[in-house]
Amino acid sequence: MKETAEREASRALTRLRRAVAKAMTELESVGGALRHAEGADYPAAAFEDATSKLDGVLEFIDEQAERLEEKILHAGGLEPGRVRRTGGL
Repeated sequence: MKETAEREASRALTRLRRAVAKAMTELESVGGALRHAEGADYPAAAFEDATSKLDGVLEFIDEQAERLEEKILHAGGLEPGRVRRTGGL
């Protein structure tokens, strides 16, 4: 049962990472369009803040993926620091 829950958590983190990456791409697109349309009135600080928040979510996802990986390795009797990473979760 644990394996299934851990696998689902890993998949959920991957889906969330893709969603945030897509949101960042869309934010860049909107920002470019607004920058072109609004010129000097473009709210650069607001877009930088939104980008920073999305970066924070990506950092959170990476931390949770690493924590989950370490938990899985520990449950399997392996030391997390001794396993070479090949791409992560």
